[in-house]
Amino acid sequence: MADRRNSERDRRRRPDDRRRSDEYRRQESRRQYDSQSRPEGRRQNPERRRPEERMSAEERRRREEIRRRNERRRSEDRRSYEERSAVRREPENYGERRRPSKKEVRRQKEELRRKRKRKRIILLVSEIVVLAVLCVVAYGVMKLDKIDYTKLDKGKLEVYRDTGPYTNIALFGLDSRDGEIDGGVRSDCMMVASINNETDDVRIISIYRDTLLKQEDGEFAKANSAYARGGPQAAIALMNRNLDLDIQNYVSVNFNSLVDIVDALGGIEIELTEEERVHMNNYQVETAEVVGQAVQEVEEAGLQKLNGVQAVSYSRIRYTDGGDYKRAERQRLVLQKIVEKAQKANLRTLNKLLDKVLPQISTSFSQTQLLGIAANALSYKIGEMRGFPFEVAGTDKIAGDNASYVIPVGIANNVTQLHQFLFAEENYVPSEIVQSISNEVSELSGIYPENE
Repeated sequence: MADRRNSERDRRRRPDDRRRSDEYRRQESRRQYDSQSRPEGRRQNPERRRPEERMSAEERRRREEIRRRNERRRSEDRRSYEERSAVRREPENYGERRRPSKKEVRRQKEELRRKRKRKRIILLVSEIVVLAVLCVVAYGVMKLDKIDYTKLDKGKLEVYRDTGPYTNIALFGLDSRDGEIDGGVRSDCMMVASINNETDDVRIISIYRDTLLKQEDGEFAKANSAYARGGPQAAIALMNRNLDLDIQNYVSVNFNSLVDIVDALGGIEIELTEEERVHMNNYQVETAEVVGQAVQEVEEAGLQKLNGVQAVSYSRIRYTDGGDYKRAERQRLVLQKIVEKAQKANLRTLNKLLDKVLPQISTSFSQTQLLGIAANALSYKIGEMRGFPFEVAGTDKIAGDNASYVIPVGIANNVTQLHQFLFAEENYVPSEIVQSISNEVSELSGIYPENE
């Protein structure tokens, strides 16, 4: 009966009393287990101290500082969390928030549709731009396939030294009756175009074609004979050898293709003297016969708009005062007028020009390089043009030779002026090779610079 009453009483006992009773039993069991398993000495040691009591004063001070620092951090974190929570806290009537009206829902949907439409438009425009660029590149590659590409042996170009931020290009105008542009014909026009890659300024030097220079085989002959002897590679090597340059690429064009260029651009305006007008009309007979066009004579001097045949005939005049020097000056003027007109031409005109001219061009540039040059063509600024040599002798004869030459008064001095003009190098000292060539030309011609 007693056991039944005790169990009934335990059943009726409150939950908190039952939990306290269970906890008491567990603690008692743990004490009994510890008293049986712990060593006797440790269990009966009355002087056993807690870890805090075994610490030194310094250790206790250090731990106290750590505890305070951690407490400050927890306090700051708690304060920061409360501040952030206050920002994100919903209004007190969150549970009673009203539903958006139909007008607000329509406005939200319309805004979402506008955002999606804007993204689609941006994506479409980007795709169109990329496609347009690819089309332009493909069109350029297709056009450039018409050019005659020639690979040069870089080891035979006799490059002297790098000229820094300048790109130097050899330009050849060929007097080719049969369309030959890779060699076997003399270069009627020889120029060096120097592009300053930092400013896009372009300076041009026109080498007089009869200039007495050292050829590849060591012989001294006219500058324009190098192209006939060994093609563009020999002509570039001649420029590098005699002028201390680093030319590695060239562009050759049949001089008669200038007829098509000028006609495609609608003609160029040139100021003619009476003497030039007469000689130009005479040269037109041969030029028109070569290109298969009719002669249109110019009736009076002054400012005239020249067509292709007239412009090419004008650039070939040499039987006036100044001879070959004036001829080179006319060629530079025609080139300058063509560049100015081309930079203002529309796409249709440029397309027509490319179709006529590209098949008559030979170059060592790759298609990628040509596309890069074409991309910057409109930003190039044609600057001053000069003829080389800067100082020439009063005679055009050398002993034992009946040919007429342009004889420099000291090639070394002229090369110094050349580098100052093209690259702004003050007091440039020519290489030993150029100084040796200069001495040989002086010995052949008997003409020495004033300082020698």
